[in-house]
Amino acid sequence: MHAKSINLIDSYYNADMKTGRPAKSDRSDFGKRIQQFRETAGLSQREVAEHLGISQPSYAGWERRNVGLTLDQLEALASIFKIDVPDFFLSEERGKRQNGPVGRAKTAFEAVSKLPRPKQKKILDVVEALLVQAS
Repeated sequence: MHAKSINLIDSYYNADMKTGRPAKSDRSDFGKRIQQFRETAGLSQREVAEHLGISQPSYAGWERRNVGLTLDQLEALASIFKIDVPDFFLSEERGKRQNGPVGRAKTAFEAVSKLPRPKQKKILDVVEALLVQAS
């Protein structure tokens, strides 16, 4: 008679749980970005390291410390995360912020959308009349 091996531990853990020991230092800004891209892609440090052909501790250093990566390494990371190389260097705020009339118009219409329907209709009637005049 053979005993069946039951692994109950697997049922208590899932991919959302953090693994590894806590870091002793804060991540660099670049390290935070590549960690975010890695997590968005649903990859572990080990998986990214395997794609790059380096060890997991080496890749972990990329996320932790300021490192000088070559263009080839940046292109390989971008390919793994399915992003463009410049995305590594653009801050989230820069991508989300909109200046000028487009941003102001969007903000204004978001405020209008929160008003009661009768007030929204009055404002839209005025805006539509102004648009007809402007064209």
